[in-house]
Amino acid sequence: MTTDGFTTCLWFDGQAEEAANFYVSVFKNSRIGTILRYSEVGHGEPGTVLTVEFEANGQKFYALNGGPQFKFNEAISFEVRCDDQAEVDHYWKALTEGGGEEGPCGWLKDRFGVSWQVTPARLVEMISDPDQQKADRAMQAMLKMHKIDVAELEKAYAGE
Repeated sequence: MTTDGFTTCLWFDGQAEEAANFYVSVFKNSRIGTILRYSEVGHGEPGTVLTVEFEANGQKFYALNGGPQFKFNEAISFEVRCDDQAEVDHYWKALTEGGGEEGPCGWLKDRFGVSWQVTPARLVEMISDPDQQKADRAMQAMLKMHKIDVAELEKAYAGE
């Protein structure tokens, strides 16, 4: 096994190139790699995209146009750990635009059906505080949110 880590394969039904371009536009440190097209041999229309290799935020992905057999669901999600509210707002807006869906507790689905958790680092600090009352107040506040509001979490955490 190589030491380059893992590559995540995302299965699409004809949207692999569109999805790869979308993710590369949302995240810094991203790029499109090799695009492989179907030939006369294979299950797809010759010349159409079979796979797109890409990096998003330095993570390696492989977008595959495999057909309609499989759909994304919440059992697998990608967490975007954010430094501040501005980052939360940026990723929330970018990932929900064009048909994405907001979910509870910082979760969302993008327009391709991929699930994301847009998580401020501060939330993790608060809910893991050894002072269980503070942690519980932050957790209770988070459970009422869709997009995470760090200022509201801070108020709850402080007991305000």
